[in-house]
Amino acid sequence: MSKAEDLKNLNNKWFEKCPCKLKKIATQPVPGYGNPQSKIVFIGEAPGKQEDLLGKPFVGAAGKFLDEMLESIKLKREDIYITNIVKYRPPNNRDPLPEEKVDCIGWLYEELNFIKPKLIIFLGRHSMTYFFPNESISQVHGKLLIKKIPNLPTKYFFALYHPAAALYNGGMRETLIADFKKIPKVIEKITK
Repeated sequence: MSKAEDLKNLNNKWFEKCPCKLKKIATQPVPGYGNPQSKIVFIGEAPGKQEDLLGKPFVGAAGKFLDEMLESIKLKREDIYITNIVKYRPPNNRDPLPEEKVDCIGWLYEELNFIKPKLIIFLGRHSMTYFFPNESISQVHGKLLIKKIPNLPTKYFFALYHPAAALYNGGMRETLIADFKKIPKVIEKITK
């Protein structure tokens, strides 16, 4: 079996196993998507309306913006892996609740340990504060965070503002684009 098939089987297992209560109201689960051998995994917060309908992460307006930023650093969606901390859409796109993160975290850990990225990039505060509860995204965005977290395959993390937030805030958009352009240097630094 190929690594892509193994990843599909992992996700199928979690479709059944995930205890998240959002599965009762979501259209479908939204597992991660992309290259199962990627050195970079992006983690967002939860699926939105488009993601819930299509079953893929970051396919709406924020996803298009993310694709533009990837292009700006010579990457494509096929080069990376992208997922969310919560795998089901919260009603009305509200923020995911702490218990929803806890219910989905086993799935995320299994994805990360399967892919074994060198760098985990947080898209927004929800994924970041799960792993770095004492940090504020406004203080650490665009910075390499180094922390050994039990049961995770890397100690290197990078925090970015969420693309959806930046779509509606010009200043944040410029900051996010500038932070995003640091990613190649961060990868170079940690893979030396």
